[in-house]
Amino acid sequence: MMIDENYIDKDILFIVNSEIRLQILTELKNEPQTVRELVDRTNMAYSSVSNNLSKLEYKNHVIKEDRIYTINPMTRIYFDQIMEFKKSIDVVQNFNNFWYKHDITYININLIEDITKLYKSKLIETNPIDIYKTHNNIKKNLEKSRNVKGILPYIHPEYPKLMEKILKSNGKIELIMEKSIYRGLISQIDEKVKRQAKKEGRLKIHVLKENLEIYLLICDNKMNLGLFKNDGSYDQNRILTSDTHESINWANSLFDTIKEKVI
Repeated sequence: MMIDENYIDKDILFIVNSEIRLQILTELKNEPQTVRELVDRTNMAYSSVSNNLSKLEYKNHVIKEDRIYTINPMTRIYFDQIMEFKKSIDVVQNFNNFWYKHDITYININLIEDITKLYKSKLIETNPIDIYKTHNNIKKNLEKSRNVKGILPYIHPEYPKLMEKILKSNGKIELIMEKSIYRGLISQIDEKVKRQAKKEGRLKIHVLKENLEIYLLICDNKMNLGLFKNDGSYDQNRILTSDTHESINWANSLFDTIKEKVI
């Protein structure tokens, strides 16, 4: 039997071309439901739900038994792929100001393909009323943290004392930074605190000859990502931040990948 190569594309297109059908399949993916249950859970008109269910049933995307609709197992596979792709597009479009005209060289292809893990992130941008908005967000994270990992292409004047406080509270810090930045940070941390933390393995700093053009700070359960512009200057006006489990794992993978590459 010959397989029409355009079939899958058209079939997927039929699903993605309707927000109503996407919502219906999202609900049915969770559990089988009646028309009334779908109407109640989606807050859509009964006629819209009923009409689109009929179309989905006609194309064998859903199966009806005793008034209860179930998603077709093959459609479930299509749907999962569709939603992952949609999330990827949303991450790019929703955070366009963050990605556009910025250098993503240090984000490897595997992490780019896994970019949906940043789906629930927030883009924080400075504005004329609050020009310190990005820094204040990071400062708040550092003030509440016990464990910090980071790649620092620059050092803010408040960083040394914030990190010293973490070490005094028996917290852990692991950083990757260029030599001159390292000196500026380490020279401002109390010598006794610094020595004790190094001895206990709570302070690890990987010093490089050249700077890395990416900013990453993982504070307990919060990650902050900053990028350089294509002209080589660091963009301090915007950071991508998130506290989801998926985004923290993504950030840790980025840190480990860069660490393995440069250390």
